[in-house]
Amino acid sequence: MNWIQVKMSSFLEERKQHFSPQDKEISGLQRIEKIDFSGKIYLSYKPSKTKMILIKNNDLVISGINVAKGAMNVYYGEKDILATIHYSSYVYDNKKIDIHFLQYFLKSAEFKLLLKNQVPGGIKTEIKPKHLLPLKVFIPSNIEDQKKIVNYLNHQSSRIQLLSNNINYQNQLLPKLKQSILKESIEGKLSKDWRVENQNIEPACELLERVKAVKEQLIADNKIKREKPLSKIIEKENSFKLPNSWTWCRLGDIIILQSGSDLVKSKYNDKSNGVPYLTGATNFKNNEININRWTSSPKSISVKGDLLLTCKGTIGKMAINLIGKIHIARQVMAVRANDNLDIEYIKYVIQNNVKDLQENSKSLIPGISRKDVLEIKTPLPPLEEQKEIVKKIESLMQKYDQLEEETKTSEANAEMLMQSVLQEAFNNQ
Repeated sequence: MNWIQVKMSSFLEERKQHFSPQDKEISGLQRIEKIDFSGKIYLSYKPSKTKMILIKNNDLVISGINVAKGAMNVYYGEKDILATIHYSSYVYDNKKIDIHFLQYFLKSAEFKLLLKNQVPGGIKTEIKPKHLLPLKVFIPSNIEDQKKIVNYLNHQSSRIQLLSNNINYQNQLLPKLKQSILKESIEGKLSKDWRVENQNIEPACELLERVKAVKEQLIADNKIKREKPLSKIIEKENSFKLPNSWTWCRLGDIIILQSGSDLVKSKYNDKSNGVPYLTGATNFKNNEININRWTSSPKSISVKGDLLLTCKGTIGKMAINLIGKIHIARQVMAVRANDNLDIEYIKYVIQNNVKDLQENSKSLIPGISRKDVLEIKTPLPPLEEQKEIVKKIESLMQKYDQLEEETKTSEANAEMLMQSVLQEAFNNQ
């Protein structure tokens, strides 16, 4: 097999004509909204203020920003389409280059290395025709040899694709598995055996009355304000039958909810002066609190032991406050429970309802209200069983995390395997 070094301009020619979005010549044409990393082209009639390029049937289209990640493909369609100037379009000489050979090459580490060595800024540069066309590449001089390589790569790629499909299937199952763990926990299924062995436990209905009495005393002492009356739980609202020792309640029956308030810039700092100030989802990572601001003028205070919950923008990020005094912004709420409840169990109850909370958020910027949280229908087990449920969930979640990590490793291995196959194909010159 004879390999020769040529410039990409020897087999690719750019479509150079640019159009204003208002040009009548392109009126009514769809445009590329994006090309994903698998090469799938998404079209829409979404308007753009950016200059446009024309793409015709059989053109090679490349995303200047993500070509090194696979965002390119050949467009096959009866009608012309458009793309912004962040893309480029090329006519190729099929007597000199097999387009499938070229597509594999553009996904290879060899191509990324060429960009790194021949283009200022390397793969971080938005790749335009002026960068691509002068690239000197090695290709088999015989088009039939290129096709033989494509056949080999197609065979190897199909094997790797089967592996990737299996990994994707696992990725689809993982969230369902996590939700299933949470669902079964609050239905009492995870602690069924525990109840058989622990039958002389105070029923949750007595626990609920004690929790309510503590709240009433705090109200009487003017330490908290009385909430608006909560909706009564009606029989048809119950989606499953509770164990005999459990009872239904609203979350607002058993917790104290602290809303946050925003601070003006002059009232917080990034110098570790004062108490931590949490402003939203960026302060939550892997169920832990990430602090990047502080304030000497705290108002909306969360205390150690509170469950912190994001309620604006990104809904449902949570972490237990293990720090102490924290000022929370409007994007965060603090859920407080007394010693008669396990705050970790409360966390899992809310987590099980996060999807519904997200779906019911109606504003342009997603957000949930105090009422949304307080009205959560809550299955309440005895305190000892709450602790047992938390232990079982944490044990299962450890196994879940292991599965998730194994899936990520499998994804990385599949990509490495594909790159190894491409390297073998393109390193024979």
